[in-house]
Amino acid sequence: MSVPKKPLLKPFFLLLLFLSLLLFFHLYLQSKKTPISSAIVPSSTAALIRIRPGFRSYDDYIKLQLNKTLNPRLRHLWATRDWDRKVRVFSRFFADLAAEGLLSNASAALCVGARLGQEVAALRGLGVGGALGMDLVPAPPLVVAGDFHAQPFPDESFDFEFSNVFDHALYPERFAAEVERTLRPGGVAVLHLAVHRRGDKYSANDLLGGVDGLVALFNHSEVVRVRKVDGFGLDTEVVLRKTNTKSNKPTTKSK
Repeated sequence: MSVPKKPLLKPFFLLLLFLSLLLFFHLYLQSKKTPISSAIVPSSTAALIRIRPGFRSYDDYIKLQLNKTLNPRLRHLWATRDWDRKVRVFSRFFADLAAEGLLSNASAALCVGARLGQEVAALRGLGVGGALGMDLVPAPPLVVAGDFHAQPFPDESFDFEFSNVFDHALYPERFAAEVERTLRPGGVAVLHLAVHRRGDKYSANDLLGGVDGLVALFNHSEVVRVRKVDGFGLDTEVVLRKTNTKSNKPTTKSK
């Protein structure tokens, strides 16, 4: 009479352990992703900033942004025919800010959402040697990789921040909070916005109440001025200065 063999439990146990570890790793990665269940906008500005629908996950949002940033035709255009024109226009904007004492050659400057870095080149051309750009896709040596919802810089790193991509923010409150976090006290933030026209198909939000919705997001800043501009489809420039105290700012009318 033969002795029955023991069931092969060890291989089965190892397979089960491997699958469990794989599932745990997958869940861990999922937990690190930014939640998308609702737009993070203060209740006081909910009626003034509309988050565009259609994003099922943060990955969906990132893919849409990369569809533009990585488009070979657009990148070739930005690097060639568009380059000199944009550098000239940005240079005029920054020269005006320097003339007002809002920017100097000694400023540590960041351009948020800089793509290939035309605005960075404009700043450096004016003598702001510490200018740096940030975008989802790096473009060395002018632009480093970073998400404007979570800037990869320490607190109080910059004296000056410029951005013309606020309309691309899926979480406007995080965008504003990161600008204020990385600005030094007294630092200046300059934003170019689409107030009187609709943003392009890559925009993630729309301003419905002029600049009031945006200004209300900056809890530690005061408005320096608001003016009309003509900047690559954007029509309004808002200049803010970071303070040390939280304030309730009155609504601001465009000039």
